[in-house]
This record gives sequence, structure tokens and C-alpha cells, in this order.
Amino acid sequence: MQTLATNDYIVFFLYFIIIVGYGWWIYNRKKKAESNSNDYFLAEGSLTWWAIGASLIASNISAEQFIGMSGSGFKMGLAIATYEWMAAATLVIVAVFFMPVYLKNKIFTMPQYLNKRYNSNVAMIMAVFWLLLYVFVNLTSILYLGALAISSISGLNITLCMIFLAVFAVMITLGGMKVIGYTDVIQVFFLILGGLVTTYLALNLVATEFGSEGVLAGFNLMREKAGDHFHMIFDQSNPNYMDLPGLSVLIGGMLIINLNYWGCNQYITQRALGADLKTARGGILFAAFLKLLMPVIVVLPGIAAFVLYQNGSFQTEMLQDGAVNPDRAYPVLLNLLPVGLKGLSFAALTAAIVASLAGKANSIATIFTLDVYKTKLNHEASEKKLVNVGKMTILIAMIIAVLVAPFLGIDKKGGFQYIQEYTGFVSPGVFAMFILGFFWKKTTSNAALFATIGGFILSIVFKIMPSFVDLSFLHSVGFSNPNADGVYEIPFIDRMGFVFLLCVIGMYFISQYETKKGVQTNGLEVDQSMFKMSPSFTVGMLIILSVLAALYTVFW
Repeated sequence: MQTLATNDYIVFFLYFIIIVGYGWWIYNRKKKAESNSNDYFLAEGSLTWWAIGASLIASNISAEQFIGMSGSGFKMGLAIATYEWMAAATLVIVAVFFMPVYLKNKIFTMPQYLNKRYNSNVAMIMAVFWLLLYVFVNLTSILYLGALAISSISGLNITLCMIFLAVFAVMITLGGMKVIGYTDVIQVFFLILGGLVTTYLALNLVATEFGSEGVLAGFNLMREKAGDHFHMIFDQSNPNYMDLPGLSVLIGGMLIINLNYWGCNQYITQRALGADLKTARGGILFAAFLKLLMPVIVVLPGIAAFVLYQNGSFQTEMLQDGAVNPDRAYPVLLNLLPVGLKGLSFAALTAAIVASLAGKANSIATIFTLDVYKTKLNHEASEKKLVNVGKMTILIAMIIAVLVAPFLGIDKKGGFQYIQEYTGFVSPGVFAMFILGFFWKKTTSNAALFATIGGFILSIVFKIMPSFVDLSFLHSVGFSNPNADGVYEIPFIDRMGFVFLLCVIGMYFISQYETKKGVQTNGLEVDQSMFKMSPSFTVGMLIILSVLAALYTVFW
């Protein structure tokens, strides 16, 4: 069993004291504004661009990236970085086109947008759906996978780790979005510093293993010894094609995944909805720059572990139940860190998990309080009452997550796969409902309901279709591949793209039919001037897109 040394615990508790102490200071400094619900849930007008950007990353990066993405780096290589690098491009799109629509129309929650654009039925259906998804899928998987990772490094009991993470997150979350936003800046500092230390060690280990020294030598050796792990675009002969199907990771379903996650997700957009457009765009652009860095922290260590494993290292450490488990790559590397640095990297992993838990819990509280409690249960609730309901919601959601997480089989699927499996059935329809609602004023409420319910049904149909339809005819165009039993299946990312297109087509015809019958729609206020970009934002955007083009050119 692995354990942390005394000095590691000292480093870790210094981190804990810094985060909690800084959060307490922010909370007391801003306590007068706490009775305002918009200030509590959104930190309205209080977060700077760098706090928004850091909070976006802190909320997004968690154990599923550190553990799951490093494991995918071990298994399939740099191609898994497309989730991070395409997110950088997506954040630019969200900053340019989505944020002006939200802020111009004074939208603070996603159900509020649906209520304003469609009707209260659509808004309430989605509010309940998001609450269930956030509590029983996202919050539980972040908590349980995070506890597993921390337990494997520290040797502590997994239940104890879950309770510790939950309590730590609640301490930050009860202070509201302002405390979350500013403590996330420190969390990101620990996350990046500790992550870079682990990457530095991993590359040095590779160099030393082959009689060289230095991180550059280690990186070059990795490219030499595992050249197949440095291709971003897979062809159909690659065994991992079903996970990352060729060009679809650039122009297909991966865009749907990212645009839905970054542009239509309360958990993410909430960070920027309390700011003005210039500040929100600056924060999102900063997050996009940080996204370019994330594969260095979460993917390269996995590839390094693969190279070392292939050369005879970690032969027993990588085994679980007699088989190689790629998700053990990152914990194995962390356990090789020297005393003190291991505590720092342990703090980085904990920072990623706690920040994600806090952000998710705040979003749960925001949706329940503003879109369910205030709308349906207590129209006349005071601002102070709304804040107190939000705090109670945070506590209840976290207790539920701690109690049910061990029984959901998250460790069998892997946290990343667990989240994708359950959100991927609805995200194409939800994104279709959002994007048409933004930019096509004729979109009707019934069309939105079709996308929500019909998109879910279509996703299930595409999932089970291979059991009764021979899809081998799609193989020649890259949209199906045989599984282990020789049955041709559509890659998950392509399924999402197909469902999205069918939802858009269905919404178009439903809306056209209803508007001809005289059905009125609630179009949002949208005009071309809203999307004008400042010179500084334009320069930053061009730098990000140029770096992405260079990365995909080099590692195609």
C-alpha cells in the first residue's frame, strides 16, 4: 500500500490552509453582499477576467482528466488531447457568438434561457434533467473517481477520502461563486505547478531509462520509442478508431460535444454570466490558452508511463486483477516523486477534484434555487431566503453524492466513460435546441421538445441499431467499424453528429409548419453589432488558432 511521508502531509496541509484561509478572507470581505442571490450564485460584476478563466479550468479539470486522460495517453497516445485542444477552439466560438447572446438578453441560468426563448414547460423539463444529471452522474463520478485516485496515492480508506473531499468542497462552495472564483485561481496554480512537476519527472525518467538526461531528450525518446502514440488523427485500421474516429474529432461530433459542454452548460457558463462582455470574453480566452497547456500535464505522463512499461518498468504496478489497467499510469508516476514534491502533486490532484466539486455543487444550487424553488415553490422568497435555500441544496446534494456514488459502478466504467455514456444521449438534442434558439427566430417550443425528447430516442436507436441492421455499408466512408464480434458499429462521436443533424432537420420542419399555422415564437435580441471583437481579443484568438493549426500539422 502507498502512503504519503510526513513532509508530504505538511505540504498538502499548507495547501489546504491557504485555500480555506483565502476563501474565508474573501467571504468575510464580501459578506455584506451575500444577501443578494445574483451576487451569491453568480458573483455578479465581481470576478476579473483572470479569475473567470482560472475558474473555468479549475471546474473543468478533475480526476477524470488526471487519471482517465493519462490512462488514455498510455493506451492510445496524444490523440486523446483532441478533447483539450478542440476545447480551446470551442471556447473562442463561445466567447465570440454565445456570450453576447446570453449577456445582451440578461440570461443567468440555462433553464431561464429556455423559459425566455421557448416556454416554462421546456425550461422545467430541462431544469429537472440537469439537476438529476449533475447530482447522480457528474457530482458522483467526480467525487468517487477522485477518492479512488487519492486513496491509491495516500493509502487512506476510500470512504474517508470521499468524506474529506465533500467537506472540503462544501467549505468553499458555501461562500458562493465569489469565493469559488477567487480560490480557483490558487487551485489552478497548484494544479498546473504540481502537474508540470509530474510531467517533468516522467520525461526525465524516460531519458534516464535510455541513458540520456533532460526533458527534451525524454520527449524525443518518447517520439522515437512510441511513434504510434503521437498521431492526432486515426485511420480505420487503428484499434482506437471507435473512440476517436478520424476527421470527426475536428469537424464532426467532437464539435457537438465541446459546444454543448462549453456553451450550453450551467456548470461552465455560470463563471462568465455575472460579468460584462469584455471581462467574460477575456476570461474565456485565458481559459482557452490554459487548455492548450493541459495535454502537457495530463497526456504526456501517460505516454511516458507507456514507454517505460514497454521497456520493462511498472510491470506489476500497472496490473489490476491480472490485466494492465491504463488508469493506473498517473498514480504510479506520482508514487515515484520525491518526498515533498509528491505532496505538491497530491495537492494538485486534490485541487482539481475539489474545484470541480465546488463548481458543480454551486450550479446545482443555482438551478434548484432560481429555476425550481423561486419559480414553482416560493415566488415571493426574499434574497436572503434564496441564498439559504442554495446553501441547503449544496449540503443535500453532496450528502446524496457521498451515499450513492459507491453503488453506481463508476470504477467499472471509468469516470470519463461514465459521464460520456449518460450525457452523450441527450447533448446532441440539447445543443440543437440551444443553437437554433439563438440564431433562428422561427424556432418553436414544440420543435425544442422534439430535439430534447426525440434526440434522446434517436441516440438510443443509433446505439442499438447494429443488433438488427448491418451497418457494414458505412465502413467505406468511415462511419462504422467492426467490434470484437465482427458487428459493425457507429463510433460514439459520429452517432452524436448524426443525431444532432436529424434534430436540426426535425426542428426546421416542425417550426416551419407551426409558424405557417400562426404559432408565435419568442425570438431573442440578436444583432450583428453584438459580435464585434476588440483588437486585443482578436489578436489572442488568432494566436490560439495558429497554435492549434501548428499542433495538428506537426502531430497529424
